[in-house]
Amino acid sequence: MIQRNQRTLNRPAKYCGVGFLTGADVTLNLLPADENDGIRFQRLDLPGTEPIPATLDHVIPRQRRTAISNGAATVELVEHVMAALAGLQIDNCLVQLNAPEPPGADGSCLPFVHAILDAGIAEQSAPRDVLVLSGESRIQSPSDGTEISAAPVFRRTLVVTYELDYGPRSPIKPQLLTFEYSPESFVANIAYARTFVLESEVAALKSQGYGSRVTEKDLLIFGPHGVIGNALRATDECARHKILDCIGDFALLGCDLHGHFRAYRTGHNHNHAICEQVRLPRQQKATPLRRAA
Repeated sequence: MIQRNQRTLNRPAKYCGVGFLTGADVTLNLLPADENDGIRFQRLDLPGTEPIPATLDHVIPRQRRTAISNGAATVELVEHVMAALAGLQIDNCLVQLNAPEPPGADGSCLPFVHAILDAGIAEQSAPRDVLVLSGESRIQSPSDGTEISAAPVFRRTLVVTYELDYGPRSPIKPQLLTFEYSPESFVANIAYARTFVLESEVAALKSQGYGSRVTEKDLLIFGPHGVIGNALRATDECARHKILDCIGDFALLGCDLHGHFRAYRTGHNHNHAICEQVRLPRQQKATPLRRAA
């Protein structure tokens, strides 16, 4: 993956669905944007609010998801839309929606990928920034053993290795996958992977008012003996979805990445933390640092 020109959509794309958290009926519009605009989210249901740049500086604390905020406007669960855009190398796009979150779709980013491909992709004139890792960074959490690291890679590309192991009592089996990024490989091997949750966690979320319209067909729900009311698209679909989340979260850097990221049992907060660590100063060596996630 060498340096390239920026890209946007050839024409607007649209997707309608239900929000996983709020249960709202959501219309999502992906609009072409000018060079160097980046990715921005705009809440049409909050007139007068400014679009939210999808950057690390606008991320706000959340559990198990990525949310961004600007003034009075917040958008939850942006990671799947971000993954679809980053996976297809769409650098400039205005994402408009009429709810606090994008549609949940099928729990993956594949429906958004299809909408973008149907709209077409337009190459622009400005070059895309590239962050080439030249040193190692690592974040560990001693309390639970989670870890994510970033290091240089010999080829000019992005590589993500994800290891998932929740222990012998978990219905989700241990999984290990290494993915070398290209748009074609992303569409074929990552975009279809769906988000997953334990049956016990669904009950807790619904008791808090989340997921009122989510069913077993909308994502992967694991009971004691495996997936409930659905079927895996790959034996390691959970690890693939974790890589999908990484790609969406890494896009918050606003540039292409050349390096190898290795993650063990990590989530969105870890992704944000490692990005904070490698981004400053851009194009310079990322110094090793160990801290709790």
